[in-house]
Amino acid sequence: MIGRLRGTVLHKQAPDLLLDVGGVGYELLASMTTFIDLPEVNSEVTLFTHLIVREDAHTLFAFSSEKERALFRLLLKVNGVGPKMALAIVSGMTANEFATRIHSGDVSGLTKLPGVGKKTAERLIIEMRDRLPEPSDLSESGETSSQTAPRKLEDEAVEALLALGYKPAQASKMVSSSLKSGEGNLSVEQIVRDALKASLS
Repeated sequence: MIGRLRGTVLHKQAPDLLLDVGGVGYELLASMTTFIDLPEVNSEVTLFTHLIVREDAHTLFAFSSEKERALFRLLLKVNGVGPKMALAIVSGMTANEFATRIHSGDVSGLTKLPGVGKKTAERLIIEMRDRLPEPSDLSESGETSSQTAPRKLEDEAVEALLALGYKPAQASKMVSSSLKSGEGNLSVEQIVRDALKASLS
């Protein structure tokens, strides 16, 4: 099992990431939270990973914190939740936000995540309520801005949402709304994160 990698960021386009570790290029799938925390290309970073082996592929998932990876692993233990859905959940919510919705039995809030229907949301609440600690009162800060992002950023943000399981029309609408409400020099990761937060509010 590959549990952690430290190397140089060669390429990043959410959710795909290429990391050079001692001359070997590792392809990873990372959550939006992790992408926001990533340094610039050619910078060094340490990431916590989870390897999933299937007959047709070996896929490495990357996380900026052990807490986020722990939530991803817990999600994989729930019936009906695969890696793609688990990644979408940790991309759309912090571990604290997810725990809050689980402990409050917020089915409607969970169904706003891509691929999560009512039955899956109910299953998540039943199976994870005892596994997750009570949510803390940690607050999150976000950066805001007033300029419209270039078209290239908008296209990349839409592609990232499509990779997370959203429909094309839904992804475009979410990104457009995010850009209209945002200010300043937004990155692709910030646009996607804002779009995900707005869809869950």
